[in-house]
Amino acid sequence: MQTRYRTSADMAEDMRRAVEDALWAPSVHNTQPWRFGVRGSRISLRADPDRRLGVADPKGREMLISCGAALYNLRLSLRAQGYEPVLRLLPDPDRPHLLADVHLEPGEEPDQQTLGEYAQIRRRRSHRGAFRPETVPAGVLTAMRYDVEREGARLIEAVDSHVKGALAALTDAAEHLQRRTPAYAAEISRWAPSPRTARKDGMQEGAYPKQTPETSPNFPTRDWARGQGWGAEPPHPGQPGVAGVALLLVSDGEGPADWLHTGLALQRALLRAAESDLAAAFHTQALEVPELRAFIRAHFCRDAYPQMLLRIGVPEGEGLETVRRPIDDVMIVEP
Repeated sequence: MQTRYRTSADMAEDMRRAVEDALWAPSVHNTQPWRFGVRGSRISLRADPDRRLGVADPKGREMLISCGAALYNLRLSLRAQGYEPVLRLLPDPDRPHLLADVHLEPGEEPDQQTLGEYAQIRRRRSHRGAFRPETVPAGVLTAMRYDVEREGARLIEAVDSHVKGALAALTDAAEHLQRRTPAYAAEISRWAPSPRTARKDGMQEGAYPKQTPETSPNFPTRDWARGQGWGAEPPHPGQPGVAGVALLLVSDGEGPADWLHTGLALQRALLRAAESDLAAAFHTQALEVPELRAFIRAHFCRDAYPQMLLRIGVPEGEGLETVRRPIDDVMIVEP
């Protein structure tokens, strides 16, 4: 069944809603490094280079993965509203920060699968710390692999305990390296403001636990509080948990288009996990150290390029808080 007739005012309202949904994608350090331009029946996505992590992400790899995740939300929101979004990635090589154009075409009424996935956009939260001991259903992991492959990436599960332990140890090594590097520490400080801030970005106090329970093997989290005692109260302080399922999200190529596809794949997998009340914890420290990323690629990725290391599991308690920038800060209606 075709969607109802929509006036230009209807379409403008629907596009604004889609951009609002796009903003709820995860982004590295919650930098939210994106901008959207709206004109007629087209939405353009641009990277915001002022929000790139100059130390941890000098090539903008994680910035573009973040933008790809936002692009997935945008596309899904439009489908949930009855449009058929026609996506064109990287339309203009002469403008490297212009990442995608999305044109709205008439579509079918959304099915229940689309609406169910769409309902997870604002429900999904990043997890930091341990998981409950419940096993992640094999069917969910299979579905996540299929979803990721449809977006041009692949998931590799660290099934072997030694591989999982090695990835945890490499994450720990990278965390130590970054903490003793002044430039990394300054960058963390910039994006982890004090609790008194009025900012709508970055890693704010409610987004990370005051005490992170260790897991076996232990995947360390970043030191957002920097010894200040900030952070949300954990549900069960001091109680150990499990690491969950460790996954490497990889791509066969390495470049802006591959990073965007990785972001699309990541968000699709995260929403699939959220439908089953699962959450993901991200560990990008080792992938931000070139030597360690090369090691992971050579030993654990079958020569694919590792783009994201994450853990999946059943979270304890409610999801952590997060903030988003106002839509008028990131969306421009173009003449």
